[in-house]
Amino acid sequence: MKRRELKKSINFLCGELFAECIALNCYENVDKDRVASVMESILMMQADIVSRISHVQPGSGKAFFKKLREDLICRTEEIIDDIQALA
Repeated sequence: MKRRELKKSINFLCGELFAECIALNCYENVDKDRVASVMESILMMQADIVSRISHVQPGSGKAFFKKLREDLICRTEEIIDDIQALA
């Protein structure tokens, strides 16, 4: 997968997570501060992952992208757990 396609996929994923938070924010019985905190963590994850894709060290591509994938999966699961805890 090309870097540009990978960035688009990550942006799409983060957009979907962010949309879930916006939908949760419409409910009255949800803690708005916690929702804002989760939304902030989504934006931070997106910025971190996309910037890491832009600065790959030459010669370490395979290991770099394996670690990037693991980090993305781990952080996404944490955010999903946070969103589920809000509902």
